[in-house]
Amino acid sequence: MYIIVFITCQNLEEARKIAKALLSKRLAACINILPQIESFYWWKNKIEESKEALLLIKSKTSLLNELINEVKLIHSYETPEIIALPIIGGYKNYIKWLDQETLS
Repeated sequence: MYIIVFITCQNLEEARKIAKALLSKRLAACINILPQIESFYWWKNKIEESKEALLLIKSKTSLLNELINEVKLIHSYETPEIIALPIIGGYKNYIKWLDQETLS
């Protein structure tokens, strides 16, 4: 099974660093960076807002734990957002490529 993982990052520099680390270890086939998003969230009993970068990572379910562990080594946040959603379908050739470009 395949997944898309969402990770918010403090800034574009951190997003690029995480993207390159995950790709170099074949934990992802493709990563898109949305360079500037606005986030509003609860943190330590108050509403926060910040500008962040968002990673959209295409990978495999079987690699999720390893991917999370790698991100935790690099990420600056105490509790980084790392959430995965299943890919329920898609263009057959793209899915095949995704499979070939990640670890087995």
